[in-house]
Amino acid sequence: MTHVLIVDDDPEICALLTQFLTGQGYTVATAGDGDTMRQALVNEAADLVILDLMLPGEDGLSLCRHLRATTSLPIIMLTAMGSETDRVVGLEMGADDYLAKPFSTRELLARIRAVLRRAGQMMQSAPREPTPADEPVEILEFSGWHLDVSRRRLTSPDGVLAEITSGEFDLLLAFLRHPHQVLSRDQLLDLARGRVSGPFDRTIDVQVGRLRRKMETDPKTPELFKTVRGGGYVLTVDVKYS
Repeated sequence: MTHVLIVDDDPEICALLTQFLTGQGYTVATAGDGDTMRQALVNEAADLVILDLMLPGEDGLSLCRHLRATTSLPIIMLTAMGSETDRVVGLEMGADDYLAKPFSTRELLARIRAVLRRAGQMMQSAPREPTPADEPVEILEFSGWHLDVSRRRLTSPDGVLAEITSGEFDLLLAFLRHPHQVLSRDQLLDLARGRVSGPFDRTIDVQVGRLRRKMETDPKTPELFKTVRGGGYVLTVDVKYS
């Protein structure tokens, strides 16, 4: 069973989500602050963390930064309604998705499933672990970089394995499936996350900025991911499929 850790200091929200997610087949643990969160992760490995922004002591942004620096756990951040700045900063810190309070439990469930699917961590019902022969291998090569789609691994031109979040992987894959094609923010959000953006959604801008910092020689003058004024973004290099 997929294990979800909820980090929120509101007992009512924790109780509500625990009851709902347990009914959906998940195992759930809760923590009210950063220290309890760390201990919970020591006690039992989690598959996903739902992290509230406003917490006593160490806040959610700091905990998100800590989780991203020490784990590859998918993170869904809960933010206050209308707080676009907090959502953008949360994505900058490495959160995979965000949800504004108050929220629908059904929408949260859809986000959880999508993030787990993107992270490749959805629990399988097969009686044995899949072998490499069971998985199709697809490697995308571009400008010296290699993206192993089946293993969700990105390797630099120097042969170094690059750290990449599930959100960054999905966005990069969307670019690689459509090289030399100008893609609007709405198109990229739909391709990468399967949902429509809101009127002030800057998710794609944040994710593109993170890819540039990781992959461009000079992120301030990008050569791979170029901005098209009034259009969106375009991947400027050829992609070889193997």
